[in-house]
Amino acid sequence: MHRTPRPRLRGPAAALAAVALLGGVLTTGATAQAAPRAEGQLTDLVNPFIGTQNEGNTYPGASVPFGMVQLSPDTGHNTGYDYAENHIRGFSAVHLSGVGCGLGGDLPTLPTTGDITQTDYAKYAAEFSHDDEKASPGYYKVGLRTGIDAELTATRRTGVQRYTFPATDKANVLLNAGQSLHRTLSSKVEILDNRTVRTAITGSGFCQDTKPYTVYTITRFDRPFTTSGTWNGDSVTEGSKVSSAAGERNGAWLRFDTGKDRTVEATTALSYVDAKGAALNLRAEGGRSFDRVERAAQRSWEDRLDDVKAQGGGDELRRTFYSSLYRSFLAPNVGSDVDGRYTGWDQKTHRAKGFTYYQNWSLWDTYRTQAQLLSLLAPRESRDMAISVLRIDAESGWLPKWGYGTVETNIMTGDPVTPFLTNAYQQGLLKGYEEEAYRALKENADGVPPTDSAPVGREANVQYLKDGFAPYIKDRPHAKPGDSDFDHGASATLEYALSDAMLGEMARDLGHDADAKRYEDRAQNYRKIFDPSTGFFRARDASGAFTGPADPAQSEGFHEGTSWQYQWLVPQDLPGMVGLIGGKDAANQRLDSFFAYDKLLADPAKTAREVWVNGPYAYYNADKYNPQNEPDLIAPYTYLSTGQPWKTTDVVHAALTLFTDAPTGMTGNDDLGTMSAWMVLSSIGVFPVQPGTDTWGLSTPAFERVDHTLDRRYYPHGSFTVSAPGTSDTDRYVQSASIDGAAQSRTYLTTEDIRSARSLAFTVGSAPSAWGTSPADAPPALG
Repeated sequence: MHRTPRPRLRGPAAALAAVALLGGVLTTGATAQAAPRAEGQLTDLVNPFIGTQNEGNTYPGASVPFGMVQLSPDTGHNTGYDYAENHIRGFSAVHLSGVGCGLGGDLPTLPTTGDITQTDYAKYAAEFSHDDEKASPGYYKVGLRTGIDAELTATRRTGVQRYTFPATDKANVLLNAGQSLHRTLSSKVEILDNRTVRTAITGSGFCQDTKPYTVYTITRFDRPFTTSGTWNGDSVTEGSKVSSAAGERNGAWLRFDTGKDRTVEATTALSYVDAKGAALNLRAEGGRSFDRVERAAQRSWEDRLDDVKAQGGGDELRRTFYSSLYRSFLAPNVGSDVDGRYTGWDQKTHRAKGFTYYQNWSLWDTYRTQAQLLSLLAPRESRDMAISVLRIDAESGWLPKWGYGTVETNIMTGDPVTPFLTNAYQQGLLKGYEEEAYRALKENADGVPPTDSAPVGREANVQYLKDGFAPYIKDRPHAKPGDSDFDHGASATLEYALSDAMLGEMARDLGHDADAKRYEDRAQNYRKIFDPSTGFFRARDASGAFTGPADPAQSEGFHEGTSWQYQWLVPQDLPGMVGLIGGKDAANQRLDSFFAYDKLLADPAKTAREVWVNGPYAYYNADKYNPQNEPDLIAPYTYLSTGQPWKTTDVVHAALTLFTDAPTGMTGNDDLGTMSAWMVLSSIGVFPVQPGTDTWGLSTPAFERVDHTLDRRYYPHGSFTVSAPGTSDTDRYVQSASIDGAAQSRTYLTTEDIRSARSLAFTVGSAPSAWGTSPADAPPALG
C-alpha cells in the first residue's frame, strides 16, 4: 500500500515505538478490551483494537460485513484511530481498514457539555482512557473524561450512536461537516427540524488530490433538541439553520436537557448519490433502538464467523485468527442505496438491478489474498463485487486500479484489476458476464486510457508492448494524479507479465486462442528485465539499458520493495524463474538466504521480528523477506516449486507469530483486509499461490481442524474440512495428505478439488518428509 509516513519519532518516543513494534503493547497505559458477549460466541474472540498501533491503521469502531458505514472514533492519526493517542475528535461515519493515507472520516460527531466555544475538533477533542474503552464486532463504547459515555453500532447504511450524559441542560452533540481525514472542499449543513440534520460533504484526496466525491448524510435523533445552531469558521450562531463553507470549518450543534433522561440516540444514514438516497436509507434501516441495532449487528458478524470453525490452537492464535477473519469482511463496501441507485465513475446516477453495487478497491493489495478468501467464503458478494468492477468499466470507459467511492485515485502500479477479475472468472463467479469481462480486460491489457480520462491503467503499455518491458524513467512528470508505472518500471513489468499470464488462461478457456497465445508469450516478459550479470531483476531505461544500482537490495525501479523481494513474483512460471537463477539448488540457497532460514530454525519468532521486520514502512533497500507488505505475500510458497515444501511451513508458521492479540498485532497496514486474509489462509493451510487462477498451494495448518461452511450454489457439498491432527510448533511437517481419503502428493489443489471433495487431511510429524518433493507435485507453470 502506498503511504504517506507520519513525522519520524525521535528520542524516548522512538524508543517506546520500537518496543511496541517488537514486543506488543506499550506498557505505559492500559489495554482496551473486546466487549464480552454471550458465552460461546465466536465474536467473543475478535479484538477490533488489533492493528490500531504502529501503522496497522485499522479502526475499532462499529460496522457490519461490507457495510457502507464504519462508525469509529478518530484520535488525530491521519487514517483515523491511533491507540497511542488519548483524545477523540469525533466519531465519524466512513473508514477503511488499514489504508496508508488519509481517507474518509466524514462527519465526525462528538458529545460535549457546556457552551460551544471551539469549532476545531483538534481543540474540542475529548480525553479518554483505554480503561474505559471496549469494542467487539458491530459495537464500540468509550467513557470520555467529560463524564459522557459514547456507544456506537451500525446497520448496512446507517451508524447509530447512543450518548449517556451527566445531568445538565447543556448536553450537546456536535456534527462537524467541515473537517475529515481527507481534504474537505465544501460542505453544507441544514437543520431540518428539531430532530433532524442533513449534510452534504465534498472531499478529495488519498495520498494526493483526486477528483471530488460527495457524501450525503442525514441524522435523526430519538428526541427533540431544546435549541440548536451552526458554526462557520470561528463564528458560532445559535438559532441558525443552514451553513455552507468552501473548505472552512463548518457544522451544526444540537442541545438537549438531560436532567431527567440522560441518554440521546441518533441514527446517521449515508448516500453517495443524493440527499434523497440518504433519506431513503434512513427510512429503510433507521427507526430502531440502539440495543436492537446492536444485537442485529452482532448476529450478522456471528453468522459470518460461524462459517469457519477452527479447533485446536492456543487461545492467542484463535483470537488473532478470528480477528483476522473479521477484518477480511470489512471491505469492499456497499455503494448503492436501498433503491439500488449509485453514483458511477462517470458521476452519473445508475441503478443496480439484480446485484448490489460495491465500491472501494485496493486492488494492488487485495488481488493477492482477500479476493480469493472472499470467493471461498462469500461467493455471492464476490460475484456482485466483480460485476461492480465491470460497471465501472462500462460507465467510465476503463477498469479501476485503486478506486475510492466514486473516483479513481491511481494509487499503486501494475495491472491489479486483471488477476482480480480472472480470479472471479476462475472461481465461477462471472457466469453470464464472461465475455463482457474478457472484452474489458483485453482493452485494458492492450491499451492505455485516453489522456482526458482519470485512470492511468497500464500507463507504460505502449513501451511494454513494443519492447517487452516497462521502462524506468526517473523524475518523469506525472500526466495524471497518483502513482506512475514509469517510476517503478521493473516491478510494473513483473505485474504486467503476471496479469498477461492470468488473462491468457481466461482467453484459452473462452476459446480466444490467438489472444491466449499472445498473452502467454507476453507472460514471459519477466525475462526481459533479468540481468545475467547480477542474477536478479533490474530496471531498464527507455533505451533498453539496465539502469539504477546493480545491488539487488536497492529499491530503485521497484514499488515498495527490492529485487530480492520481487524476484519471486513470477507465479505464472516459477520453473522458468528457477532456471534463470541457476536451478533448484541455487534457488533454494537464495531462498534460504532471503528468509534467514538457519536463524529461523533456531528461533522463528525472533527472526521474524528482528531480521524480517524493521518498521511498518521499511520496504526499501533490504535483502530479506518483508512479511508486512504485498510484494512478498506469495514468497514463502516458492519452496513448493523448488522441491522443499517443508520450508514453506517453517516460514509461514514463523510469519504467523507476527499476528498477535494486541494493538501492535499487525505486521503493517492491513490494506482493506489483505494482511488479515493472508493470516487466515495461511492458518488454514490453503493459499492462492497463483493469484488470478484457481490454484491453491498447501502448507501445514495451524489448527487441528477447520470446518468451512460453503455456499451450495458454488460448492455443492456445502462444506470443506481441513484437518491436521496433532499439529503443533514441533510437529508441523506434512508426512502425507489425502483428499476424501485418497492420497494427495501434490502440494496444491484447484477450486474444482474443493468443490468436488469434502475433506483435505494432513498427517504431520516432527521432521520433514518426502511429501510433495517430486517435480510433478509442484504447482504447474501456466501456458
